[in-house]
Amino acid sequence: MNDNLRHALNTARLQPADVAAHLAVDPKTVHRWLKGRIPYPRHRWGIADLLQVEEAELWPDIAQQQRPLNDEVLAIYPHRWAVPRATWRHLFQSATGEIGILTYSGLFLAEDAGLIRLLAQKARTGVRVRVLVGDPDAPSVAARGIDETIGADVMASRVQNALTLYRPLADIENAEIRLHRTVLYNSIYRADTDLLVNCHAYGTPAAQAPVMHLRAMEQEAAAATYLASFERVWGNAEVYSQAS
Repeated sequence: MNDNLRHALNTARLQPADVAAHLAVDPKTVHRWLKGRIPYPRHRWGIADLLQVEEAELWPDIAQQQRPLNDEVLAIYPHRWAVPRATWRHLFQSATGEIGILTYSGLFLAEDAGLIRLLAQKARTGVRVRVLVGDPDAPSVAARGIDETIGADVMASRVQNALTLYRPLADIENAEIRLHRTVLYNSIYRADTDLLVNCHAYGTPAAQAPVMHLRAMEQEAAAATYLASFERVWGNAEVYSQAS
């Protein structure tokens, strides 16, 4: 019997049928999970996302088996969409000094109104929040749209939509939005020394590409390289003007 899953469903006021509909599985399958059967990883991630909890809270035994690869590499997800929504929230919620977002549009985050409120709340409490998105007119943005096979105009529109949704942050002290014209090899999402790095692959949408969860432990380690990359892009980016 999975009492953790049952309790989480009760807390969220959801029935097994709701979970089944969300994951497009038979309700009997959900009942088997409640009785103790372990779902496939994609279903565990989907349930954790639906309930807005960490996967480890629902299946602690699995979490113990999936220990970090080392002190710096905490996890590797096969796709960005496989990162539970709760993990994104936990990342930014954990920040005490610094939050950074470096991407072309980051629309999947910008569309989460709760996450935007979280970023605003963090900024108001003194956390430095920096958001870097691509300049809609930059050749690098157009090229990325072509690479992802969605087209240059679509990518530019995604950036514009993201800017509209991120815009409330620009009015808050400690929060700033800048536009970059850099060719990104990765998107970087940081909270203090913890990072989610979304690798880019030619011809593959970012949502389909892998994500590494890293923690900066030493100056010469991998996570520090990505932190330095973020700072370099930030230093060359232009402050976003809401009038633009």
